Amino acid sequence: MGALPVYRWRLAPDGYATRRQLRALGLRPGGQDVAAQIERPRRRRGPLIAYLYRVDLAKPVRPMTPARRAALAKANAARRLCPACRRDAGYVIPAALGTCVPCADPGPNGSDGSTCEQC
Repeated sequence: MGALPVYRWRLAPDGYATRRQLRALGLRPGGQDVAAQIERPRRRRGPLIAYLYRVDLAKPVRPMTPARRAALAKANAARRLCPACRRDAGYVIPAALGTCVPCADPGPNGSDGSTCEQC
């Protein structure tokens, strides 16, 4: 594979789309290689680069099956479960904290600084 064609921002020819644009059309790249790229210049840093795929080679998005929906629900539930107190926090646990906010907040309660009633 040779060098990719590079287009300026907003000047890519018809027939090319980014992943996000493909998704909006109900398509996915479907295993094809990147066909081109666009560059958006910036003042003090390197240009922003977006990869383009050919629309005619794109495949339809796979439908959401009941099993995939259940697996997604289970994964999202695991992201809400606090590893310290084992409760559903009701929100996705921030990776920076690693626990729910009450468990991570050093407060006056308890020797470990935890304000969580279960900890």
